[in-house]
Amino acid sequence: MQVVLVHPEIPHNTGCAARLCAALGVRLHLVEPLGFSLEDRYLKRAGLDYWPMVDLVRHPNLEDCLEVLGRDGERPLEERLRLFSARGGKSCFQTDFHGDDLLLFGSETKGLPKDLLASNESRRVYLPIQDGIRSLNLANTIAVGLYTALDRAGVSMPENDGSYVAHPDAKKDIWPKDVVQDSAE
Repeated sequence: MQVVLVHPEIPHNTGCAARLCAALGVRLHLVEPLGFSLEDRYLKRAGLDYWPMVDLVRHPNLEDCLEVLGRDGERPLEERLRLFSARGGKSCFQTDFHGDDLLLFGSETKGLPKDLLASNESRRVYLPIQDGIRSLNLANTIAVGLYTALDRAGVSMPENDGSYVAHPDAKKDIWPKDVVQDSAE
């Protein structure tokens, strides 16, 4: 399973997503344009000292991202897409997920591109919320969505007894810009 953030705007949401992906061993894709620099101090702070553990890939645009993601995986790309949206689809808690799914999340102010949502109506997923609430925070949606998807797909969660041993590079001053891979590489 992989997480894709399409045009994220708020650095601390992306930093929280990076920390979550590191904790679960899930690759995180960022689709440009981004609303911040990979040298942003708020981005670094939200990811804490876990950046050495983040499997981070940057794509220049959504088309490139989908092309790259379409190359790997046994199932066709279209079957692997799960488009998280506050507007319609199927509840995350009633969706069938698979271990090779790609969870796509849009920007904080615009969501996912309308044409992508329109061409993948059956792939839309939402988190239930009360009437009168426009949407949930992106970082919270990613956390609930990813844990639920992994669980429903039967993917093993990390074994942890509550102890903590720091990553060998945790004390190094590693920034997101130091770990990012460009999709062309």
